[in-house]
Amino acid sequence: VQLVESGGGLVQAGGSLRLSCVTSGSIFSDNDLAWYRQAPGQERELVASIDSAVNGGNIAYADSVKGRFTISRDNAKNTVYLQMNSLKPEDTAVYYCLLREHTWDGNYDYWGQGTQVTVSS
Repeated sequence: VQLVESGGGLVQAGGSLRLSCVTSGSIFSDNDLAWYRQAPGQERELVASIDSAVNGGNIAYADSVKGRFTISRDNAKNTVYLQMNSLKPEDTAVYYCLLREHTWDGNYDYWGQGTQVTVSS
């Protein structure tokens, strides 16, 4: 299973970015997906998650991004997106895509390589 993120960059506070994560090697529509981020010196934290329709299709956000970020998925393109609006300097981090594969013998997590998001004040 491979995940490739893109869309990061440098943006001024108040701006927007759209992150994409293209996956391969798994049945995308059956998997749960999420975006995490990790700032320097901090632990990796969950930003947003979107479950597969099979698993209920639930969407969840960290309190810090509610109302500003939107997670979505395109099963036809094997891609998950994170639309980030009204960005703040504290959103600066490396953003990682996670795919959780549910199999008969358990759940397996796969990570992308990360994409840097830098928000200047």
